[in-house]
Amino acid sequence: MPGLMRQLRGLGGCTTPIRLDGHRTDVHTTTGEILHHLTASDLPAGHLLVRCNNRRTTRCPTCAETYRRDTYQLITAGLRGGKGTPERVATHPRVFATFTAPSFGPVHNRPTKGRCRCGTQHPADAPELGTPLDPDTYDYEAAVLWNAHASKIWARFSIYLRREVAKRAGLSQRAFKEHARVSFAKVAEYQRRGAIHFHAVIRLDGPDGGDTPPPPWASAELLTDAIRAATTAAVVPGPVIDGRAHTFAFGTQLDIRPIRTADLDAGTELTERAVAAYIAKYATKGAETATGTLDRPLKFLAELGRKSIPEHARRLIRTAWTLGARKDLEDLRLRAWAHMLGFRGHFSTKTRRYSTTLGALRTARAEWRRLQAAIARGDQDATADPADDDTTLVLAHWAFAGTGLTRSEEWLAASLAHDPQEGDTTA
Repeated sequence: MPGLMRQLRGLGGCTTPIRLDGHRTDVHTTTGEILHHLTASDLPAGHLLVRCNNRRTTRCPTCAETYRRDTYQLITAGLRGGKGTPERVATHPRVFATFTAPSFGPVHNRPTKGRCRCGTQHPADAPELGTPLDPDTYDYEAAVLWNAHASKIWARFSIYLRREVAKRAGLSQRAFKEHARVSFAKVAEYQRRGAIHFHAVIRLDGPDGGDTPPPPWASAELLTDAIRAATTAAVVPGPVIDGRAHTFAFGTQLDIRPIRTADLDAGTELTERAVAAYIAKYATKGAETATGTLDRPLKFLAELGRKSIPEHARRLIRTAWTLGARKDLEDLRLRAWAHMLGFRGHFSTKTRRYSTTLGALRTARAEWRRLQAAIARGDQDATADPADDDTTLVLAHWAFAGTGLTRSEEWLAASLAHDPQEGDTTA
């Protein structure tokens, strides 16, 4: 029992761990001596249990919280430095921009002034918010295809943005690379109507990224103007369905605000902390959070009959499933991503020079835990880097054996008081 409790505590609160079957053997490379041998059957749970690391709050709240904190640190490092990013990035021109989808038909909403088009002043938690006023005239086909092409629109926008910045600086695209670089980090969010939109931190750096200062002509105003022009130019041609040609671009509601530091303006402007927290919040949410749709793929459309989801989400999924049967749209993989209403892109992306990576943050956390375990054992070489030790050969083979906990393991895991910050060096 104590061994099982220790193994479950090592999951840090993960509710759907991955179960692995296999073995690990540590061999001394010089003498051939077996230093340590472990098989899954020797473990109290009968398997090696590892965290699921799912980013979705609906699937595993604990792992999603770790992902949110890592995203917060990643965004913050690109705004004020740290985690290997120089602090001088805090002086670079940067803005927070929100790119929305176009309209596919009027929906119930809560305007800042007046009432909804239906004549009602909806409360904030009204279930009809985001649903069409007239579902029969709502363009479900274009809504699904917009989600499927959203990543392509962003890719086109990022290309045009560099061109527009270079144009305003009086430089050719080739010369621009020698003077400046555009860095960004973005996250995708679902609106209540089920359409993807993007939140992004966009920054102007020197030619080598955050390590070099931007040129004198770089400013938040120039960057803002270039973003508006690139957003207008980023148009992606879509498929022709039943004689109707689709074309996709961002919506007209474009919000761009410069990011200031709280110590410069007494917190009256958009601050670094507020931006990082806002982006991190949406990194763990998907369509299921905004529209009430599913958080896992469908194998058969008939499964929808057993799911309790809003009618608007149901129609979006059905539309994606129907379009997914077309041969000319098979590259969009709409059936595989019907539960995500057609969107199959990454929820958070960044340019290489923006800041650190999620992988680097996970590695730092794993190393911290290793050191803590070594210190607890009284290991005098706790600070030694295992990568520097070339005398040990690790032979391991692990195979997938299932997911989740048994009933008794669930009961024991629930009895463990877990501190979400325990073992987290990025919090």
